Amino acid sequence: MTRTDPPLAGSEAETLTAFLDHHRETLRLKTAGLDAAQLDQRLAPSTMTLGGLLKHLAYVEDWWCNQVYADNPPPEPWASVDWQADGDWDWHSAAQDSPAQLRELYDEMVAASDRIVREALAHPGAMESLSRRTFRSDPSRRYNLRWILVHLIEEYSRHNGHADLLRESIDGQVGD
Repeated sequence: MTRTDPPLAGSEAETLTAFLDHHRETLRLKTAGLDAAQLDQRLAPSTMTLGGLLKHLAYVEDWWCNQVYADNPPPEPWASVDWQADGDWDWHSAAQDSPAQLRELYDEMVAASDRIVREALAHPGAMESLSRRTFRSDPSRRYNLRWILVHLIEEYSRHNGHADLLRESIDGQVGD
């Protein structure tokens, strides 16, 4: 598995989506080849796992692109979750999923995000287009596509740092 470097002189949309893809591939590399026990391994005192990262970032993809930007209802497994009972369900429940299930869920959510973003970018002014979802607590709270893409890159950047430490603690693998 290899990563493609983002373009050095791309458009705003090309640059942002390429950096997002770069970070997605980094997460895939950090979790590649690991079994269920390894994906569930913690680095004390944290309870974070690589499996939890995969499932959390699958949820983050769906939340920001599908639920917030496109205002679609959450698909399973998110639709049935009692988020009030466990606000970190995505992290905690990953141990119950096989590596194949985690990777499949992650890839499905990324593919759905990519479709939504690609469709949006087909229209002029896409970066300024606002999310369709409104929030009861603040109906004016809407995010433009640029903000969402930058936020996803930030989220991946932070968590890929965690993935570096977790992977090194599992099998000594280091690198970008």
